[in-house]
Amino acid sequence: MKLLMLGGTEFVGRAITEDALARGWEVTVFHRGHHAPPPGVRAVHGDRTSVEGLAGLADGEWDLVVDTWSGAPTAVRDIARLLADRVGRYVYISSRSVYAYPAPAGLDEDGPLVEGSADAESVAYAEDKRGGELAALDAFGDRALLVRAGLIIGPYENVGRLPWWLNRAARGGPMVAPGPRGHRLQYIDVRDLAAWTLDAAEAGRGGPYNLVSPVGHATMEELLEACLSATGGNAELRWIDPAAIEAAGVQPWTDLPIWLPDGSELHAHMSSDVSRAVETGLVCRPVAETVTDTWAWLRSLDGDAPQRPDRSTKGISPEQEATLLGL
Repeated sequence: MKLLMLGGTEFVGRAITEDALARGWEVTVFHRGHHAPPPGVRAVHGDRTSVEGLAGLADGEWDLVVDTWSGAPTAVRDIARLLADRVGRYVYISSRSVYAYPAPAGLDEDGPLVEGSADAESVAYAEDKRGGELAALDAFGDRALLVRAGLIIGPYENVGRLPWWLNRAARGGPMVAPGPRGHRLQYIDVRDLAAWTLDAAEAGRGGPYNLVSPVGHATMEELLEACLSATGGNAELRWIDPAAIEAAGVQPWTDLPIWLPDGSELHAHMSSDVSRAVETGLVCRPVAETVTDTWAWLRSLDGDAPQRPDRSTKGISPEQEATLLGL
């Protein structure tokens, strides 16, 4: 298989690139040159946000292109049109955010969607992702695979969710643990996303798929205990009731990454119907493996994870945490 990876140097793109290389595929990575791609690829430099920047892709044919873009849909539109006659299939890594808000629990791929346009400049994350989907569909039709990912964690994460919990566990001392202990999580390890995506593309699948673990693949307690075990720190989990967290003005998802309390409008992100992906081969590794491998990667960077400039920093401040703990 010949893969054209748009990006391929960070987080999701890098995981997909490494998986393709491990399969023995021939991989071309098209990127701006800001970060080094994995060894073994053919690198083509360019800026997809301008017509002139796509000159490096004027020639060439591939079996598959994978695109993780989350900005203006026009960037997906232009590159998809350029490649439509020279690429077999187009995979667009989208998001569950394309569903109309607030999404109900148990939503499958047929749920109502936000408005979007392939011809739009950047509007907001959800609308941009939907516009990207429409751009891929317009150029590739049923040859387009739409991967509607949920919460993604694992090695190379540049959003700051699991890395924050790991670094906090390593710091030790009393540590806020948002309750309840059995709070069910739904996420996907970036490597499991990569494996399913390439398998599905190779099998010729098209259309939308929610891609995240089955509901309750892990609990908040299992995730945090895995963080303690991986880091070997002496942190002490102090379980805090969600009502107390709310009363303190501490925000789920941002101040306390990954956690979304039951009953919140955003909690649908932890209760997606993923039967379509499971029936087509989705396998999710244990949470302890995800946490341990992410910590090993973080240690190779001295704990300083990369941070996307277009994403907010995550994690409660030490002062906020001390107040919440009553210290």
